[in-house]
Formats: sequence, structure tokens, C-alpha cells
Amino acid sequence: MAGRDLKRPRHLRVGIKGNPPFLNEEPFSLVETDSSFWMIEDGELHIQMQKAHKGETWAAALKGHGQLDMFSEQEINKKLMLERFQEEHPGFDFSGASFSGQAPSARTFMGGIHADPQALK
Repeated sequence: MAGRDLKRPRHLRVGIKGNPPFLNEEPFSLVETDSSFWMIEDGELHIQMQKAHKGETWAAALKGHGQLDMFSEQEINKKLMLERFQEEHPGFDFSGASFSGQAPSARTFMGGIHADPQALK
């Protein structure tokens, strides 16, 4: 079945029409509905939710469903910072870069994330 857009930025409901939903939850944070979708492939349901706030770390995809441990959260912050650096400086190769210690929040570090990184130049 072809992919379809997700319609609600603050709620996810999944079920079969005419029956109660088997998933009726809030995402961890706001979802960008224009970039999010669902599809059925090889008999499995796949849901792709795009974060509305770039650089935000989610403890879980859905509220109340697990929590990241501190190590995992730091690893995600490091990855987000490297993605941010790569986006803001496309001419540089950050593939071998690493952080020695805790990574700052990619969302707020040095003025935070900008909609258009090229506008900073």
C-alpha cells in the first residue's frame, strides 16, 4: 500500500476503520506532518515521523513509552551536533569527527539551529 501523510502533529492514532484504534498515543513532541508518512510494506506497517523541532532529542517516539539512558542521550546529542555542523559547513568533512566529553544541545548551542544555515554566511 502506498504511503500516506500523517494528519495530526500532536497525536497518532492507528487502527482498522470501523474498529477501535490499537494505537492511540501522543508523540514525544510536535511532529512535522508534511514530512511524515505511513506505509505498509511486506505486510508490516511503517510509520515515519519527522520532528518539527530540528535538533530536539526525544526520549522515545511516543510519550510514556520508554526513556533514554544518559549514555544513549549523549550519543544522540553528539550525532545531532555533527549533523548540524555538517549542514552549517557543507564544505568540511565531519565523518571522522568526535566529541571528547559531553556534547552540548544541538538545538541551543551557539544561538541554536537556524532554518537556513546558508543565511549565516
